[in-house]
Amino acid sequence: MILKTVILILLAAVVVSLASGFYFLIHDRSKTNRLVNSLKVRVGLTLIILLLLAYGYYTGEFQPKPPWVYSLSE
Repeated sequence: MILKTVILILLAAVVVSLASGFYFLIHDRSKTNRLVNSLKVRVGLTLIILLLLAYGYYTGEFQPKPPWVYSLSE
C-alpha cells in the first residue's frame, strides 16, 4: 500500500514539473536553463516510478491480473 502511495505522489510531482516546464516555455524569455532543468527533473521522476513499478512487480505487490478477475465477495 505504501508503494502505491509513493508512486501516486511521484506522478503528481511529474505533473507539477510538466506544468512548470510549460510555464517556463511560455513566459521565460531569458537564456536560463529552467526549462531544461524541469525536463531533467521530470525524466528523473519517471525513471524512479519505473524502477518502483519493476520492484513492486518483482516482490509480488503488483499482480498482473485484470480487475474483472476479482469478485465482489473478496
